[in-house]
Amino acid sequence: MDSDPSRIPVEPIPFEHGLTHFAESLARGQAKIVAIGSSTTAGRGDITAYPGRLLSFLQNGYPKANIAMVNKGIGGQETPIELQRFDTDVIAEKPDLVIWQVGTNAVWQSPDQRPPSFDETTSAIREGLVKLREETRADVILMDLQYVPAVLTPAKKDKAIAMVDAISELARDGGVNVFRRFAFMKGLYQVEQVSFDRMVDPTDQHRLHDSDWVTHRVAWAIKRSSAASIRQHHDEDFRQRV
Repeated sequence: MDSDPSRIPVEPIPFEHGLTHFAESLARGQAKIVAIGSSTTAGRGDITAYPGRLLSFLQNGYPKANIAMVNKGIGGQETPIELQRFDTDVIAEKPDLVIWQVGTNAVWQSPDQRPPSFDETTSAIREGLVKLREETRADVILMDLQYVPAVLTPAKKDKAIAMVDAISELARDGGVNVFRRFAFMKGLYQVEQVSFDRMVDPTDQHRLHDSDWVTHRVAWAIKRSSAASIRQHHDEDFRQRV
């Protein structure tokens, strides 16, 4: 694992919106993040999931703030089921920032269960974004798919790309940010020429789950994009005051 993840050639795609409410909460010294999703969020095996790593990065970057991370990931779930948990697992937590990891299981389609269809998944994302907008003040980040062999097979690649595009469109319509994990990991593979053997959990026979190394890089990239959006909010606030 890189000891200094800031010294890398591939940067995450910047967020389109400032994290206004989260930035204000950090400035007040108290902020809460709810992370909801599937195994990427929940964690798997010995790999520490991204929410815990992201919290460490944020605590180091904003040492004066008390930042709480609530991990509501459940492996194997997809957005229609996650949406059913929103009242208890997201809304009730009164978050300042929600990170919702979506889309992977609808594309991969585990043989152990009937996955939701493409349309069921995108409809649930749309409904969830409306619910978050109407019932919380939280900023929202959608996280799209991982760039891994399991979703890049000839049978799945077109659907994976379509899902990535749909998530971007839903985020644009909903006025929320997207952490473009698919593009970031594609950059690791194509630009940095990191092998899939390093990017994929070596214990995962399906070649679906991110490795410890990639999970670290993803958490760093979310923090980097978030920090830029927080700075954007503070810059805009300063300009309005002068």
